[in-house]
Amino acid sequence: MSSVRADKWFWAARFWKTRSQAANALREGAVTLGDRRADPATLLRVGDEMVARTPGGRKVLRIKALSDTRGGAEVARLLYDDLTPPETPGVAVALRDRGAGRPTKRERRDIERWTGEGEGEGEGEGEE
Repeated sequence: MSSVRADKWFWAARFWKTRSQAANALREGAVTLGDRRADPATLLRVGDEMVARTPGGRKVLRIKALSDTRGGAEVARLLYDDLTPPETPGVAVALRDRGAGRPTKRERRDIERWTGEGEGEGEGEGEE
């Protein structure tokens, strides 16, 4: 087997639960192969690199092996190399308990100080 349809390969590699879900995602432009969009009938070959927007998030993949039959998770993992760069740690977001109501003035100031928002915007602060 020198090539396989994209919808079959993504289904076999377990990125989507059904082949029709894989085909729909490909039709919607969830996968780019090089600089062009891949459709369900696009033929994939070993060594192809692609960017896929999957239910698990954005992935950068290189095809290691071809398959048009669905196997176990261990087998599916052997079909590709995940080249996705590690996520950079983002800015922590201050969360309040649901239903806690509006923050008090002190809590709001603490949140603004912690997130770096509102600096230099104080009412009457520093005015003389």
